Amino acid sequence: MTLGPLMVDVPGTELTPEDRRVLAHPLVGSVILFTRNFEGVHQLERLVREIRAVRKPPLLVAVDHEGGRVQRFRTGFTELPPQRSIGRAYDLDPEAGRRLAWQCGWLLAAELRAAGIDMSFAPCVDLDYGVSEVIGDRAFHRDPEVVARLAVSCMQGMRTAGMVATAKHFPGHGAVVADSHKALPVDRRRLEELGEDLLPYRTLIANGLASVMVAHVLFPEVDDAPAGFSRRWIRQELRWGLGFTGAVFSDDLSMGGAAFAGSVPERARRALAAGCDVLPVCNDRASVLAALDELAGESDPLSQVRLARLHGRPMPDRLALQQSARWTECRAAVDHCRDAPQLQLDA
Repeated sequence: MTLGPLMVDVPGTELTPEDRRVLAHPLVGSVILFTRNFEGVHQLERLVREIRAVRKPPLLVAVDHEGGRVQRFRTGFTELPPQRSIGRAYDLDPEAGRRLAWQCGWLLAAELRAAGIDMSFAPCVDLDYGVSEVIGDRAFHRDPEVVARLAVSCMQGMRTAGMVATAKHFPGHGAVVADSHKALPVDRRRLEELGEDLLPYRTLIANGLASVMVAHVLFPEVDDAPAGFSRRWIRQELRWGLGFTGAVFSDDLSMGGAAFAGSVPERARRALAAGCDVLPVCNDRASVLAALDELAGESDPLSQVRLARLHGRPMPDRLALQQSARWTECRAAVDHCRDAPQLQLDA
């Protein structure tokens, strides 16, 4: 059985009979986990094993685990700093900042891989324009060159730990005020004004980026559809313009910013037509069931190849990981960053 385009969630800490039926559907290819799915490390490992045992090839298992306020698992995992802290470390010492980005990337990936999780949706490469509360300290920096350098280091750390990176939120969420979880943000800049926002993607793609998550943000000077539903953004600008050949994730189709495209099944059809490979539908089982009914038979063999490349590589288990010198070194660096006083600048 191949991996389908839908990414779904599960409500609890173990699978129900309905969960198993949903996960066995050929249009499902991946599962996203949340804090509600986590009671502890051993329970999480059991849940991931349950998910992976549902079918062959195993479903992809993913989570949002950037660090800072976007980290779904905490007890038993390293508490990672927000990406802005890494950017501030770079301002003080560029080499140390890049090293810290690598260490955070390696640590988040190594700990998740030890639990069997394939992917984390990281790093966030939105620029810190200081206007988006939903991005805020999730951004590395305002300078796109710095963001690119730190994101590449983070990606390389993740890769060393057996996990691919996912850059988000293409083509940029940092310059809009509205939160796309609740409403559709509008960025009125022209394409030629977006070069800084696109620079980190250009750099990451040149370094082998495997996947991108597209934002529910409308750029009316570029296209009349939000980026996640836009052939112009995905097929022309991302694939042809930037030369991206990896997997394209829509942002969650249950978000307020996606309501532009109609019902969830209609959103899924439009995102697929625009060029998305994976369609997350979160916290809405009824819409998942409706999408499974209405999208029957729709699959793209090339997308399935892209998804197969996202599986994590085998890595040491948790005990072996925590006995390694690299884990101890990275933990110490992250603890130092998290506990360091924040740099205060005069107004």
